[in-house]
Amino acid sequence: FPHFPCSPTPLGVLPSFGFLFDIDGVLVRGRTPIPAARTAFQKLVNSQGQFLVPVVFVTNAGNCLRQKKADQLSHLLGISQDQVMMSHSPLRMFKHYHEKCVLVSGQGPLLDISQDLGFCQPITIDTLREKRPLLDAVDHDRRPNVLVSGDFSVVLFGEPVRWETSLQLIIDVLLTSGYPGNPYKQENYPHIPVLACNMDLMWVAEAQSPRFGHGTFMVCLENIYKKITGKELKYEALMGKPSRLTYQYAEHLIRAQALQRSWEQPIQTLYAVGDNLMTDVYGANLYNRYLQETAAHCRSVLVCTGVYTPHTELALDTRDSIPDTVFHGHRDFRFDPALVEPDHIVPDVDAAVDLVFQLENFAPN
Repeated sequence: FPHFPCSPTPLGVLPSFGFLFDIDGVLVRGRTPIPAARTAFQKLVNSQGQFLVPVVFVTNAGNCLRQKKADQLSHLLGISQDQVMMSHSPLRMFKHYHEKCVLVSGQGPLLDISQDLGFCQPITIDTLREKRPLLDAVDHDRRPNVLVSGDFSVVLFGEPVRWETSLQLIIDVLLTSGYPGNPYKQENYPHIPVLACNMDLMWVAEAQSPRFGHGTFMVCLENIYKKITGKELKYEALMGKPSRLTYQYAEHLIRAQALQRSWEQPIQTLYAVGDNLMTDVYGANLYNRYLQETAAHCRSVLVCTGVYTPHTELALDTRDSIPDTVFHGHRDFRFDPALVEPDHIVPDVDAAVDLVFQLENFAPN
């Protein structure tokens, strides 16, 4: 965890809340900073540049290391990589898979990312493509030693560049239990484990309209698998917003920051600030339901600088009549109109910070 200098905090301004900030569509659009972000962050730090409240940046991006994402935000303020949570960050907890051979799909420095998370034997789609000859299924000596059947899994980090290649080879691996080149066997079910990060159907960059996200790639993979086998593709784990796993891990990071700063006031409320109804709002509200057994809360704050724009979305009071057919969430998450109802809607992240400080009667010196 990052080193937070333990300077004393004046009485009366100890935070009992923390922020979970989405990045794309909230702080930046593509590589372009959103102007309100700079103003917002001036309110979140003191004159020494220390955060006044615990803050974690929770992004569904998974195509780079945490440090690179922290560096990309350095134009706003200096942050530690331990304040950045990528969609794949919870994979650190999946130690059971770290010693196994894993086929990794996505883009960016996949081997570096995999090894940073603890995986010892990652294999990229490109490596598999290069080493996979036409195989004689009977001649064991000619089988490649790249994959080890029976102790093998697939990790989907994010949308790849060449979708057709990744879709083909992942299907090959699933239908042959890790021996692509062998004939498909329908009895290979349940298939080898699949762990997926980032279920966003779409995301916002500089373009005027949203772009395909990893969730779209997953829709393709799921439907191809079902079309060929007649069975559902199963996930060992889904992470990234809106999964509960992601918010649990983010809450752990928030509480660790408070501990580092010796803030003794218990963290009672998490404010999740995002631009996407189906990930940020749905995820925060879903986690709030989970927290109902405790004294803590997770509140959803929707900004209008990204995927969500008030001009194109259906009016909130008609949300109950939205049919399942327009649910942009992942197949394994149930559509519930209440879960896409934000607790607050604000124009931008600066207004979100103002709102939360007002709600919490938080007036730092």
